[in-house]
Amino acid sequence: MWPQHTYVSPQECAHYFLDNPATEEDMQAVEQQLGRYPRGMIAVGARCVCGSPLTTVTRPLVDGKIPFPTTFYLSHPGAVKAISHVEAAGRLTELTEQLKTDEELAAGYARAHEAFLAVRTALAESLGDSQEHIDGISAGGMPERVKCLHAILAQTLAMGPGVNPVGDLVMKEIAHEFDPNVCRCAH
Repeated sequence: MWPQHTYVSPQECAHYFLDNPATEEDMQAVEQQLGRYPRGMIAVGARCVCGSPLTTVTRPLVDGKIPFPTTFYLSHPGAVKAISHVEAAGRLTELTEQLKTDEELAAGYARAHEAFLAVRTALAESLGDSQEHIDGISAGGMPERVKCLHAILAQTLAMGPGVNPVGDLVMKEIAHEFDPNVCRCAH
């Protein structure tokens, strides 16, 4: 298990992020990770055991006007590199095909989509952000296909194990290269 809270509900998850906003130090760390300022970032979604940010939590409207459906954004270079290797190996297509034949996986993935939307809705309501341009759109291709494992892993890290079964699967696949319980950060 990685070092996150496991939330009872998506609303509790959103409130946790709102109650624990990103600090200036967090913003600087993520800016260094991404090579750009993390616009719209309101919190750190998950951290390495050393405390470095792994994911960001971004508000639904960046700069008060730009719809941003990807609430959870993978920022840690080690995680990005590991998941990029999985994508390059063709897992997007394989996992999308698996969703067509594995009813349990597909149902869990649909629930992950709904949980994602519920967190974003709770954030939007608390922050006064409109979602009309991104209504019903989550991230990563949910709920029908696997389009971006970066977004799926970010949700998994931020919301904890058991929320997104595809994220749980890829977390196991990359454990040899990235594990939030093993610090490989460049300090």
